[in-house]
Amino acid sequence: MVSRPLNHLLLTITNTGSKNCDLTGYPAVRFDGAQSVPPAFEDSKPQAVVTLAPGESGYASVLLSAADGSGSGGRTAKSLAVFFGGGASVARPSLPAQGVYVDDSIGVSYWQSTMADALAW
Repeated sequence: MVSRPLNHLLLTITNTGSKNCDLTGYPAVRFDGAQSVPPAFEDSKPQAVVTLAPGESGYASVLLSAADGSGSGGRTAKSLAVFFGGGASVARPSLPAQGVYVDDSIGVSYWQSTMADALAW
């Protein structure tokens, strides 16, 4: 079991197809229809492309806010859109009913093969 830091959101993608699927780059996320997507943590870029066999999952984390409260522009987000393939497809996962707190410290990891690697960022 992996502990999730309070100021992180874990994204999980599962290959439901019958062929291997490569996860390249990082997910583009938008909270409440924001105009821009948060930057990726470049240090989280894996050494190799993450390849998912059928039934396997990959992970990315979203740092929602500064842990020490130093982030500015804080607000509660109620919706999330996750874009794949350069925006060719989108998923809209549910957020908790009370929303999630985000601030200008927001960032996202590259896709990882394990939860632990994703949550390290």
